[in-house]
Amino acid sequence: MAGAGGDWALITGASEGLGREFAALAARDGLNLILSARQVPKLEVLAADLRRAHRVEVVVIPADLAEAAEAERLWQEASAGRRIAVLVNNAGLGRNGDLAEAEGWPREAASIAVNVVAATVLMKRAVVEMAARGSGRVLNVASTAGFLPGPHMAVYHATKAYLLSLSEAVAEELRGSGVTVTALCPGPTATQFFASDAAEGATLVTRLGMPSAQSVAAAGWAAMRRGQRVKITGATNRIFAFLPRITPRPIVTFMTGLFLKRRW
Repeated sequence: MAGAGGDWALITGASEGLGREFAALAARDGLNLILSARQVPKLEVLAADLRRAHRVEVVVIPADLAEAAEAERLWQEASAGRRIAVLVNNAGLGRNGDLAEAEGWPREAASIAVNVVAATVLMKRAVVEMAARGSGRVLNVASTAGFLPGPHMAVYHATKAYLLSLSEAVAEELRGSGVTVTALCPGPTATQFFASDAAEGATLVTRLGMPSAQSVAAAGWAAMRRGQRVKITGATNRIFAFLPRITPRPIVTFMTGLFLKRRW
């Protein structure tokens, strides 16, 4: 996939979890890397490891995608003099708690900024350039949350529904262009996502056991390479994604709320 001329992969949320695994997969494929996240020390350590292990170029561009104009700045710096062959929109935020809880707004607003606004800006910039040259791949990390309403994580589920819908629509727009868009839809995964929201182990959904970031990233990367539009990882997750099609919406919403409600 690297091709001639030194292709690059831009990966957001690259400091840990799925982002770190995507970076390793891209490097193994011979792609040079642009790694972005807020945690610069972790990015620098990862960059050094990947340069040493895979002999690829690695550039670190820190960015807080919850801040206005950061996605635009990231793209401009990342694409300056480089051909970005792969964009991985992996950065994501969420919050476990009810919308009626006044203290939750800063986290919810940041979730919208990262999961919706920044992901769309980066995708827009990427597909414009990719379509013009007739090649490129976008991997958007959505979620099975995008298939159903999520009481107690309402904003997060809504943002992932947006990203899933956007991915499928743009994939169709780009049919035959040489550019593909893949939405990766895992369920809860063993990353720092729930720990950062203090929800790890506090809900039924996280107590049921979670697959490794390595296995989820590998499945998503393989789907992207095939040009698959939507990849749902795990048999149980495929069932949850299908249930809203055959089950009354109120029942789906009620059951999802049971799985997401905090239980201290």
